[in-house]
This record gives sequence, structure tokens and C-alpha cells, in this order.
Amino acid sequence: LRPPTVIGQFHTLFFGSIRMFFLGVLGFAVYGNEALHFSCDPDKREVNLFCYNQFRPITPQVFWALQLVIVLVPGAFFHLYAACKNIKQEDILQKSSYTGFYIFSVFLRIVLEVVAFWLQIQLFGFKVNAIYMCDVGALEKKFNITRCMVPEHFEKTIFLIAMYTFTVITVILCVAEIFEISCRRLGFLKTQ
Repeated sequence: LRPPTVIGQFHTLFFGSIRMFFLGVLGFAVYGNEALHFSCDPDKREVNLFCYNQFRPITPQVFWALQLVIVLVPGAFFHLYAACKNIKQEDILQKSSYTGFYIFSVFLRIVLEVVAFWLQIQLFGFKVNAIYMCDVGALEKKFNITRCMVPEHFEKTIFLIAMYTFTVITVILCVAEIFEISCRRLGFLKTQ
């Protein structure tokens, strides 16, 4: 069962293909070895690990993978419901209850993307700095603050901005899909 709108089908292609490819291939290239190359002064394994865990409570790759899975859930529930009820694609836009359930699943995607956007800002910000000042007081070191070098900080900043952009595009597509459905239901657009 495909999404019932052209925008929904484009969203599935965009979301399913481009975004996952970008995260899987380029995300691994940019973030795959971050912990190994994260180094602090003094450059000792325990300090590096302690500070890296402080710097990254969750790795961006894991966060974005969770975001993708969570945002896919509302659509998956709708498609499971449609499969169980033997709902045809053309019926989704003709029967009010199916349309309402589908719009609700799209609206839920919007909410989940906005929450993920906010969490990403809280966790990662908009820029990755070259130097991270780490509080090593818990390690009972002579110095409470140590400097750490963040590898490939410029590439990571570009990647962050790209992931923000994907989220914004996804939200715009979801809003456009709700608008398209509303126009079809009101008779402004012909049903496919």
C-alpha cells in the first residue's frame, strides 16, 4: 500500500531513500571514528573516554537512527491497520474515517520530527567546536578542566546542518501532504 498522495509518495522516497542513505553512508564516514580520534590533554585513555562520554551522551548516529525509526512508526501503524482492514489506496481519501486516521498519522510524524529537532538542538547545537572543555573533576585529577580536540569538527557541523535540513524538509512535506488531502476532500483537486 502506497501513500495516497503524490506528496506522501515523494516523502516516502525522500525519507526512505535519500535520508537513510545520507545517514548510513556519510554519517558513518563523518562520525564513525569520532571516539577513537577524540583526544584530551593529558592524552590518556581514561581521560579521553571520560571526556568523550561527557561530550557525546548519545552519538549523533544513534540519535538519528532512533529518530528515523520513531518517525516511521505512525505510518507503519496506519499501513498495518489498512492491511488488516483490506483498505484500498483509493478508499483512504474517500472514506472520512480512513482519511482522518491517515491525517492523524501524518500529524503525529510532524510532532515527532519537531520533538527530534528540539532534542537535536539540545544535544548537539548547530556547530561543533574544535575544542571541548571537559570537566574532569570526577576523575580526581590535578586540573578540573581539560582541553579536548574534536576531530573533523567542520565536517560534523556541515552534517548537523544537513540533518536539520532533512528534518525541516520532512515537516514541510508532511504539512503539504495534509494540505493536499484537505484540498482533495474539499474538491479543489481531483482524486488520483
